[in-house]
Amino acid sequence: MLVSAGNRYPILNTYVNAISLDETVDEIEKIIARGVPTQHVVINASKVNLMEADPELASIVNECPLINADGASIVWAAKKLGVPLGERVTGIDLFQRLVGLASEKGYRIYLFGAKEEVVTKVKAIFEDRYPGIQIAGYRNGYFTEADEPQIVSDMAASGADMMFVAFSSPKKEYWVHKYIDQIGIPFVMGVGGSFDVVAGVTDRAPTWMQKHGLEWFYRFIQEPGRLWKRYIIGNLKFVALTYKYKFAKKGE
Repeated sequence: MLVSAGNRYPILNTYVNAISLDETVDEIEKIIARGVPTQHVVINASKVNLMEADPELASIVNECPLINADGASIVWAAKKLGVPLGERVTGIDLFQRLVGLASEKGYRIYLFGAKEEVVTKVKAIFEDRYPGIQIAGYRNGYFTEADEPQIVSDMAASGADMMFVAFSSPKKEYWVHKYIDQIGIPFVMGVGGSFDVVAGVTDRAPTWMQKHGLEWFYRFIQEPGRLWKRYIIGNLKFVALTYKYKFAKKGE
């Protein structure tokens, strides 16, 4: 049976666990110790917007016992809605912290997603950074539906304790939800574009922008043609959605 982490609050169309990075890592160690396959998610404005339009995605996310606030947008909405969320826990920070933990504690990890040259480079970087780290398996994110039974079989046989899935949303949420019980890996986390950042394919925002919640803007100015709809239109939708829930809460 899945056990929800503590300090869990409803927010917008989902939930959030109002816990720190350290507390999140503690919860994940409990998940690994229990050995029950568990899907983890982080939420941001884009994902909340997707969930508003996709009830099935919302159901998948809300079934996850541990949901972290990745985006500064969620922290902003929490203040507006009276949710006691002290800090955000970004997906990439948690991912890299868990890889370090795996090296320290002997957990076996599986890397899944991105292009072949990217996931191979990420594997090499981690093996160089953490000598002795146990990478139970890795695979790129390009495959057909016919490939999936073998992929799942390989994952199930890997003996991994944690798997990191570098797909975009909502593909990663759907894929993990579909196969998590067959895979049997205790902790499975979607990490989006984190492999590209680790491999140096894309840059992460400077620290001062991260601290001021401007990572989205840094990504936007790197690829405005591709990301304008997600960040400009999407952020406006998210603000409107937040006030919709705020006014609905006042009317209760």
